[in-house]
Amino acid sequence: MPKMKSHSGAKKRFSFTKNGKIKHKKAGLRHLMSGMKPARGRKLRHQAVLSPIETNAIKKFLPYG
Repeated sequence: MPKMKSHSGAKKRFSFTKNGKIKHKKAGLRHLMSGMKPARGRKLRHQAVLSPIETNAIKKFLPYG
């Protein structure tokens, strides 16, 4: 059997922590930011950790992460 390929889009969007959790960038910082409060923009800068249910789905895309 051939090796399973990783999902190219998922490789660019997610990264693993040492404990196996998955980090991702928060959405909402691309456009239409003039109406956003500065505090919200600062909070959106930081990376977040996926919930356990979503983690299982993403691990299927990144089998060797």
